[in-house]
Amino acid sequence: MSWLILALSGLLEAVWATALGKSEGFSRLGPSLVFGFGLLASMGGLAYAMRDLPVGTAYAVWVGIGAVLTVVYGMLTGAEPVSALKVVFLALIIGGVVGLKAAH
Repeated sequence: MSWLILALSGLLEAVWATALGKSEGFSRLGPSLVFGFGLLASMGGLAYAMRDLPVGTAYAVWVGIGAVLTVVYGMLTGAEPVSALKVVFLALIIGGVVGLKAAH
């Protein structure tokens, strides 16, 4: 269960990171509220997962999932350029996350 909660928390990290960018310095209410909810839920899930998982592993997986999803969202929406090298490096992050899960 901890791994599922951790994965969902990583997804929420991407949500709050994206909302933070769209909040324009917290001057837009909607994205600011999404940021706040996403941040609290993401951190809460990370804290829950850390009850069963080592801190370093949980944090690395959480950050990896959030970072990859944030970049992929940016590429899909056109906010971030797509390149072959970027895709390769994102695959390496994914491989690291999968490796940490397999090594646990």
